[in-house]
Parts: sequence; C-alpha cells; structure tokens
Amino acid sequence: MKKFDTKVQLLKYKVLREVARHAFEGDLPQAIVDIPKKIVPGPKPTMRCCIYKERAIVGERIKLAMGGDRDNPNVIEVIDIACDECPVGGYEVTEACRGCIAHRCEAVCPRGAISYDRHQKAHIDKDKCIECGRCAKVCPYSAISCNKRPCENACKVKAIHMGPDKAACIDEKACIGCGACVYQCPFGAVMDKSYILDVVRLIQQSRQGGGYKLYAVVAPSISSQFGYARLGQVVAGIKQLGFFHVVEAALGADMVAFAEAQELAEKGFLTSSCCPAFVSYIKSKFPQMEKHISHNLSPMATIACYIKRGDPGARVVFIGPCTAKKQECLQPEVAPWVDSVLTFEELQALFDSRDIDITSLQDDVLDNASYYGRIFARSGGLCDAVREALGEQGRDDFAFDPIACDGIEACRTALLRASKGALPHNFIEGMACTGGCIGGAGCLTHGEKDKREVDAYGQLAHEKTILDAIGVLEP
Repeated sequence: MKKFDTKVQLLKYKVLREVARHAFEGDLPQAIVDIPKKIVPGPKPTMRCCIYKERAIVGERIKLAMGGDRDNPNVIEVIDIACDECPVGGYEVTEACRGCIAHRCEAVCPRGAISYDRHQKAHIDKDKCIECGRCAKVCPYSAISCNKRPCENACKVKAIHMGPDKAACIDEKACIGCGACVYQCPFGAVMDKSYILDVVRLIQQSRQGGGYKLYAVVAPSISSQFGYARLGQVVAGIKQLGFFHVVEAALGADMVAFAEAQELAEKGFLTSSCCPAFVSYIKSKFPQMEKHISHNLSPMATIACYIKRGDPGARVVFIGPCTAKKQECLQPEVAPWVDSVLTFEELQALFDSRDIDITSLQDDVLDNASYYGRIFARSGGLCDAVREALGEQGRDDFAFDPIACDGIEACRTALLRASKGALPHNFIEGMACTGGCIGGAGCLTHGEKDKREVDAYGQLAHEKTILDAIGVLEP
C-alpha cells in the first residue's frame, strides 16, 4: 500500500499524477479544466471555506506541476491564495504569566520590548521585538510562546518572511532550495515546482525513436522509500516507464569519495560538495569559505557525466529525495550531464499515471555501487566513505578528523567556527536536511527507520570496497 506522511503530500501527488496522465495521453490543455473538478468534485468543500477556492488552489498546484514560473530560477514557490491560515503573532505572552517580580524576561530583552501592566503581567511591544526568543527561554512559567509560522520555523536560513498581504515571501538570494518549508507547511502553500512534464517528453521521444537511450540515476535513499514493494520491483517499474537502464547514484558517490579523499589529503582542509543546498549556503552566507568547497561534482553529476561520456547521445534523469537537485541540474557545470530531476513523490505519480502496479512486477537488478557509496544517503555516510577511500589509497598516515553536520543549523555552527579558524576538524560533511538525504523534502516518508534501511541496503552490496565498485575507472 502506498504511504505518504501527510495528506498535503497526497494532494500534491494526485495533481502530479493527473498532470502526467494527461501529458502521456496528449491532451494536456484539458488538464487545467478536468483536474480541479476530479480532485475537488464537490458539492461541499472538504479543505477550505468553499469549493471555488479549493479548485482555484488546485489550479495553482497544476501550474507548479507543469513547471511553475520558468523565469524564476528558484525551485520553491508560494501559492499566495493557499497561504492565509497561519498565526502571525510571533512571540506573545500567554495567560500563564503569573506577574512575578523577578522580571527575567525584561532583563534579557535586548530592545526593551517588555513592559508590565498594573497587575505586573508582561506585554511585548511588537514594534520593538526582534523575535530573538530570549524572553521565552528564561520565563520560569513558560508563559511566552512563539506563534511563528511553520514555514518560518522550518527555514533555518531565514529565507522566508511575511509579505504585506500576510502571505509567505521567499528571499530568493537566501533560499538554498532544501524544501524544509515545503514539507512543513500544513496547507501545502509552499511548494517545489515540478519538471515531470520534461521527463514525460523525454520518455515519449525516446520511445518514438528519438535516437537516444534514457537513463535513470537513482539516489541510494530509494532503499527506504516505496515500502509497499521490493526495491527490485521499483527498478523494474522505472524501466517499464520507458527508461533504458537504471544506475545507482551511489556509484557516483564511490567515485566522489575516492576523489575527495585525494583532494583532502592534498589540501589539508575541505568541505563536501555532495549536498547542493549546503554548497549554496556556503556561497551565500560564508563566501570566504567557498575556496574550501571540494572541486568534485556531486555524485548525481559525476555518474551522469560518466554515463554521457560512454554514451554521448544519452539522456539522464536523476530520481531522489532532493528539491535542491532541481536547481543544481540547471547550473552550467551540471546542465550538460543531467537533463532533469524527479523526486520520489513524482516517481510515484509517474507510476500511477501509467497504471503500473510495481508490486506485480518481477524484480530487476540494481547493483552498481559499494556499501560506502550507498550509505551517502544518511548523515555520516560521506565521512565513513572518505575514511575508507583514504585507507584504500594507502594514506593511513593522513590524520582524518571529520565532522558530520546533520542539518543546516549544525552546518552553520561548523562553518562559523571554521571561518574564524576555531574548528579542530579538517573535513566538513554538510547535509542540509536533518538525517541526510533520507530527510529530503521529496521523500514519500521520513523517519528513523530510513537510516536503518539505508545501512541494511548498503550491507547487500556485492562490491565491498570503493575500488571494487569503480573498477577500472580512473579515480
């Protein structure tokens, strides 16, 4: 049985599925008319104040499913009419305030925003408050609460604020495309645009004698998804969609780990280049650290480059959990190798748009990478792989001292210390999503079990070393 964490994901999936179905059937213009009525049949509303608003919002979701605003390079967009239900109060004093005489909240406020009424109950001046949260931390009664919007709470790089109409606004320069806001928005008002139509076209042209082979590169975190079927059945389903071959991005991870170990040994200090959101964060917030980013492409781009050099006419689609990959594939150094990106949510929609029941398929094989390449999917996996690569290269004398940063806040702390010369470690593994790639916004499910399943999947690898996996390839 298919499983989504939330009904927001389910709604998003239904729109993607129907858009893809119409595209395959060649009547895409009709989708704009048919889909809102199919998803919101009426006559009574089920999610909003009225059926007309529900259908209007579905119409906006269709636009994002069809690629969104192509003039906006950011993969994350806001559906304004869907963003109107969240509290906007920020820090507020609740009825739990006892009017104590300690006044710790007043003492820690850096802007003098706390005052008291005749009953000694605290009040916060919104014009002065900078929402630092210090008052809430020191209140002995926990009487000060934060009513910050879920998207703002989710965005740890402070790229989301409220516009004049109270709808969420995204600071395009600060956004790193991680999609945390997408997953956390309870109304689905913040969404990642989809390139599913580009992939449908690639599939159709390939089947109609387009003169190229279509490859799918799947992220290792796929092992923790599609829990209702076996991994081999998922691979078979991808091929039934029209892909010529399915390759593990984990093989690219093996190649990157080997090359990154060499680069680290030569330079003495390095930050990883595998997570595009982490790389974007360094470039926007810590530009002085940009020179330390590994010069290797990500595993996705590395394996796609290898595929196209062996088959120059090939087309490559990456399938994974990451919304930031959709932006990465547009970068000049990556665009020649990766033609489009799908999330796991979008892959599920593609399966169902073609009525492919993957549970009825015979298992196909996905066996290209080593254990170390496969565990890139979870936090700490890259550190383990680089350590292994250093050993396989005979660099046991190199004092490898990594730090695995689980989530963008941990990344910020490490980068801040490194920028001041106060970080004792010589390698920063940066993962913007908590848990690593298994916490990506495009996952079907998120949970602790995903880490265990990734490790178990790694243990199944036939190639036990990185050199076994990359074989005769030049490191």
